[in-house]
Amino acid sequence: MRLNSAVSPLELWIFKYYRFVHGARIALAFVMMLAITRLLDIPDSTWPLITLVVVMGPISYWGNVFPRAIQRVLGTCIGAASGMVALYLETFSTPLLMLWCAIIMFLCGYLALGKRPYAGLLIGITLAVVLGAHSGEFEQALWRSGDVIFGSAFALLCCSIFPQRAFIHWRLNVSEHLLQIATLHHTLLSPNVVERPRLQARQKEMLGNIIRNRSLVSPSAAETHLSSSLLSSIQSSMVNCLYTVDKLSDIYWQDRHHHLALIQAKSLKISHQATEKTLYQLSHMLKTGEIEGGEWHFDNMNEAIEEVKSLLDKSQHDTSLYGYVWLNVQLIEELAKLRRMIMLALNLTKSSNFT
Repeated sequence: MRLNSAVSPLELWIFKYYRFVHGARIALAFVMMLAITRLLDIPDSTWPLITLVVVMGPISYWGNVFPRAIQRVLGTCIGAASGMVALYLETFSTPLLMLWCAIIMFLCGYLALGKRPYAGLLIGITLAVVLGAHSGEFEQALWRSGDVIFGSAFALLCCSIFPQRAFIHWRLNVSEHLLQIATLHHTLLSPNVVERPRLQARQKEMLGNIIRNRSLVSPSAAETHLSSSLLSSIQSSMVNCLYTVDKLSDIYWQDRHHHLALIQAKSLKISHQATEKTLYQLSHMLKTGEIEGGEWHFDNMNEAIEEVKSLLDKSQHDTSLYGYVWLNVQLIEELAKLRRMIMLALNLTKSSNFT
């Protein structure tokens, strides 16, 4: 997939109603699988249906479904082969059967805590399914193994049609979060507001949404082959921006003298406008896959501090003034870093002067 492709109207609709789309997809897939098993009179037809629900049920993002289905097929093949061996050993000796099953289940438990836990788990599950056939009935055991593999393959086919890609959903969520931070920044630091807005509950909700979006990092990395640490860093950078805006508002509304001085400072007003403009540009960049604007830097921190000082009485000078200007500088630098990381995630660095 092209990382910098614009999000299409169809994709916007799919991800706006992704729960509805997921429910409709799994319902249609289940009915189709049921019709196929009835039409072909497949033995043990419950197993492909169960497999379909297990593979598609949790979430149909391609980055989740594909590795899950591959691990299921791998675990099923190993488990089926182990089950066939177990049924063969049972014709000679029951204690030998028990020993073999203990070895396979030890392998199942060992792998379940490794890099491919799903495959390890499916080895044990498939072994149990195959052993459900009566002693010596190898044909039934083979049918059960084939049913599970067929269910996984059909789930992959259904998910590949207009697939729900975690990376697209992640992009749209990050875009929305940046818009929300821009709105929060504008509201909390607006010169037209006479008292501090009570937005603590909203800020807590925004933080929770950003943290929940981390669940899309792993499947997004699987789909795009991007480093999961890069996507996680973008998430962390947004959290830093949110906290910085909150700290800025604490100083902004500290007392009336500071508040009036900070409102009149032209350099800080320019900084606020540049911050909000950058947030909007980053949000739009994530949707369009095109470079928006450029990096903006705070020209002179000392001049900004002197400007604020000149608007206050000497008795009012304190370190909070330095803190406010410094936080503005830190926010601008954080956004510049966030812009570079988003460009890397969208593979936009080749078409820009970014190094």
